Amino acid sequence: MKDIELNFRMQFCQLEELADDDRQLVEKAIGATQNSYAPYSNFHVGACLRLADGREVIGANQENAAFPSGLCAERSAVFAAQSMFPEEAITALAIAARNENGLTAQPVSPCGACRQVILEMEDRYKQDVRILLYGTEGVYVIPSVKSLLPLHFVDSNMR
Repeated sequence: MKDIELNFRMQFCQLEELADDDRQLVEKAIGATQNSYAPYSNFHVGACLRLADGREVIGANQENAAFPSGLCAERSAVFAAQSMFPEEAITALAIAARNENGLTAQPVSPCGACRQVILEMEDRYKQDVRILLYGTEGVYVIPSVKSLLPLHFVDSNMR
């Protein structure tokens, strides 16, 4: 038996250190937190993605009293983009969150279901999706969702 270590690299920076287009994407994700419907958790998540043609699509988490019926901000944005622009790959996705105290200090990461959906987009279009996770203390810049889901499972694993 041998140990296998999995590692990944990401960048950490301040919002103002991002390129203009990435900073604007994060700012739109922050703004999208206002579109969240989260009366139960009071945890408001916003997402904004950029398509290969430069268009941007926002999403916000939507809760429901029947808890499994809600939807995360990331999947909200991805599914909206796929519904409206199915021919366009997603190139970047920014995520921000706020609670009753304001924007979170630490960046928040997508849940497992959202990671899998983003992975499916990478696999479908054969293009990495850069992930920008915002917190008031800084931004994590992750080159691909595969970094967050290292032992990933996609269609080709079934063949």
